[in-house]
Amino acid sequence: MLTGGCQCGALRYRVDADPIRVYCCHCTQCRAQSASAFGISVIVPPDAVTLTRGQARIWSRPTVTGKVLDCAFCPACGSRVWHVDNPAGDELSVKGGSLDGGVDLRGAWHIWTSSKLPGIVIPETARQFPQEHD
Repeated sequence: MLTGGCQCGALRYRVDADPIRVYCCHCTQCRAQSASAFGISVIVPPDAVTLTRGQARIWSRPTVTGKVLDCAFCPACGSRVWHVDNPAGDELSVKGGSLDGGVDLRGAWHIWTSSKLPGIVIPETARQFPQEHD
């Protein structure tokens, strides 16, 4: 079981499933959201995530592929904790930085590499996609 929460601790959650996949996303939206070189997404089934403390707020935004993404965040500190397509599909993206124990990136898939920052080195053995993986 994975556990996590927001930066201030007002939101806490647990994930009752093993990750399906881990992404390092180099798109400009993930870079802006994470205030870093890429965003980390841990993909799990939506019904595996349970809020154990607090109430998330949702901000929705269009994606470059024409979808709508619901972004759950803490109303107190603003930390993002997960993203899910709207309407929801069979995957939810837990934000890697919100996990208590972090996440192992050795097997991560790198997406939107067409917009990665100069100087970011992706391991040769990593699966890479110039845009979103289908």
